[in-house]
Amino acid sequence: MTVQWIWSGATVVLLLMTLLPLSRLTAWWVRGLDFPRLQLSGLALALLATGLLIAGFQGMTPVIFLGLLVCLGCVAFQAWWIIPYTRFWPVEVLDANGAKPCLRLMTANVLTTNRGAPRFVSMVREHNPDILITLESDAWWQQHLDTLEDDYPHSVKVPLDNLYGMHLYSRLPLSDTEVAWLVEDDVPSIHTFVHLPDSLTLRLHVLHPAPPSPTENEESTQRDAELVVVAQSVAGETGPVVVTGDLNDVAWSTTTRLFRKISGLLDPRVGRGMFNTFHAGYTLLRWPLDHLFHSEHFTVSELRRLPEFGSDHFPLLVELCFQPQRGVDQEGLEKDGEDQALEREKAAAEPVAAADVPTPGSDSTLRGDRQ
Repeated sequence: MTVQWIWSGATVVLLLMTLLPLSRLTAWWVRGLDFPRLQLSGLALALLATGLLIAGFQGMTPVIFLGLLVCLGCVAFQAWWIIPYTRFWPVEVLDANGAKPCLRLMTANVLTTNRGAPRFVSMVREHNPDILITLESDAWWQQHLDTLEDDYPHSVKVPLDNLYGMHLYSRLPLSDTEVAWLVEDDVPSIHTFVHLPDSLTLRLHVLHPAPPSPTENEESTQRDAELVVVAQSVAGETGPVVVTGDLNDVAWSTTTRLFRKISGLLDPRVGRGMFNTFHAGYTLLRWPLDHLFHSEHFTVSELRRLPEFGSDHFPLLVELCFQPQRGVDQEGLEKDGEDQALEREKAAAEPVAAADVPTPGSDSTLRGDRQ
């Protein structure tokens, strides 16, 4: 009987961990439960198997039956969130099929204290991105990244030693570049135009909002507000857009889904895989923290998680191809009335608005708009 009640207590804990993220509570320990949905589904399956074993030895009691229903419900609920990030789901972004021109982007949270810069620079040279974005890069990292400047003559450098430094190195020309501090005075973001071949211009936003955690922000309001106002800023943009970076949020969370609904941007991971980029050191504790969202102008030619190089994050490599004619067949998430209320709530939680997000350029005729 003791085993049965221990098992029952574990199912109650599982149920609480499953239901708490449905609330609008912004406390870090609640929002942190958005992350391990894959792990929680695994726990639910393990408890389901254990419950069946207990029932086999002790008989099916009402308590065990109810607990088994709870486990089944938790598995189904967690699967609803994560299954779009598996190959069992239709892709949201079509394959490029040889379209040109293409843009190759590599994003990596390098970890400030990591001293694997030579290995990382070698990886950059091997994969040859058009644009390299690093996060948590300080002055030490900048010295090593600057060895790439012969190949990447255009750059934006924000070296900081507070874990929020960021650098952008580009083969392609940049214009209307601005570094903004949208929500917190020590957390920057980069906003720029990237000039592609064929007179196309891409609006690029690089973000790294602070996470909700006991050592950073006790609530998620700062992160959520930054994501919402950037989404509002790019919503309705008719030219090509990419938003990328370490968002300190998982792909399936309510906030990231809200970002996609507001912005209208697409996620190339849908139907292809989770591409868990954190934590590089713990196989069983990984989730997708590093993101790249883009407008419907693009299809995807390549999407890869690259090998570890000493950081707690894996790099993410994405190659997008400009193919707006096929893009009109690509659909993301739709926003409803409940989403609109949540959008207002999250935007109002911090003194920031969409108008505070730098909007590079104004001449839409140069931005590859669909005619």
